[in-house]
Amino acid sequence: MTSVVQLIRSTSLSTVAEYAYAATAPASARLVFLAGACPLDEHGATVAVGDVRGQASRCVENLRVALSEAGAGIDDLVQTRVLVASNRQSDLVAAWEVVRAAMGDHDAPSTLLGVTVLGYDDQLVEVEGIAAVAD
Repeated sequence: MTSVVQLIRSTSLSTVAEYAYAATAPASARLVFLAGACPLDEHGATVAVGDVRGQASRCVENLRVALSEAGAGIDDLVQTRVLVASNRQSDLVAAWEVVRAAMGDHDAPSTLLGVTVLGYDDQLVEVEGIAAVAD
């Protein structure tokens, strides 16, 4: 099935950003609002303690599961937000590299944020998203 999401790239803005600057979905699309995907295993334990890349990877795995259960996939993402509990830009970049690689050619608009703390013990990364699918 073809995604209803249209990514919009600008020739007037910098090409340094590794994502489209905007995305649209038709009014007829069913929107899927995803809770923040956390680096938790099936028992609710935080995985990859102290490892930003490992936690970002688990967040992407969990995001894929939530998308699938909603009838969507990575190519249906309209927007993502990556939260990293760190004041070090290198940690944000490490998390982003994992998330960006998982998106493949579907470089949906995204925001990368450094935050003070996240909700679970030892949690460093969380990934939010909004998807759109044909209704």
